[in-house]
Amino acid sequence: MNPGLVAQYVVIALLVAVSAVYMLRRLAPTLTTRWQASAAGALLKPGRAAFARRIGRALQPRAATGNCGDGCGTCGSCGTSAAAPSRDEQPLTFHPRRPS
Repeated sequence: MNPGLVAQYVVIALLVAVSAVYMLRRLAPTLTTRWQASAAGALLKPGRAAFARRIGRALQPRAATGNCGDGCGTCGSCGTSAAAPSRDEQPLTFHPRRPS
């Protein structure tokens, strides 16, 4: 197999993997944070090599401190957030088709 073709396949595989991770982080942030925390916990167990513990510390998800700069948006005291619906938005309602 041509080395250029192998390099092309590797680049495409990396792009697809990065896109999938980005999509998961955007669409399922709680799930991916749990996965990230469990991977970090497995690497931080006592008796692991120093490089594994270093990777585990780097993988630990950032903890919410409860400050307004966290971006959690649960208390509503941070003002208007980007996720808050504007007054111009209206709910979308779907109606069943009428038989013809």
